[in-house]
Amino acid sequence: MTDLKTEAAYEANAVRYSEDWLNQPPPDDMYALLMRHFIAGGRTVDVGCGNGRDAAWLARQGFDVEGYDSSPALIELARKTFPWVPFHVDRLPLLENVTGQFDNVVCETVLMHLPAGQVPQAADRLWTLVRPGGVLYVSWRVTEGADVRLEDGRLYSAFAPDVVRAALHEAVVLHEEDVTSASSGRRVCRLIVRRPV
Repeated sequence: MTDLKTEAAYEANAVRYSEDWLNQPPPDDMYALLMRHFIAGGRTVDVGCGNGRDAAWLARQGFDVEGYDSSPALIELARKTFPWVPFHVDRLPLLENVTGQFDNVVCETVLMHLPAGQVPQAADRLWTLVRPGGVLYVSWRVTEGADVRLEDGRLYSAFAPDVVRAALHEAVVLHEEDVTSASSGRRVCRLIVRRPV
């Protein structure tokens, strides 16, 4: 992500955020969707993986997964906590270090931390990572009206789902919902799409 205050917040508070995520109920609703729609055992990338919780879960389910996050501190925690998963530092919207295409791409509640003007570019970049026949799961926390910046510095951009959908050219929609997350209790939009062969 390129919002510097958000990056600084995650870097400065990595241990606290990691503990919060690990102490939340597991996001079983999201995991059920991934199991239903992802290509079993496929090459998978978790963009914005944070402390690695979800990438590690995917690895335990037999996916060939790697994770990327903009916070070196969170990546260090991920590597220590889940040493069997490869983790790397990189950030949206460019993801300069991510190469090739994947069977499955997951980007869980990351886009809303970007300035709204960068969301289309980030969604387009995620879409380039999906191989023909592959699947993208993308979600974001919903902010209505104007952007919100929390006291800790994190940005929550306000943007319409159409902004994301427009970047996913010829995508086949497998699932779309606007729900309250079982783990965080926050309102999120979820979109799962397949790239045509």
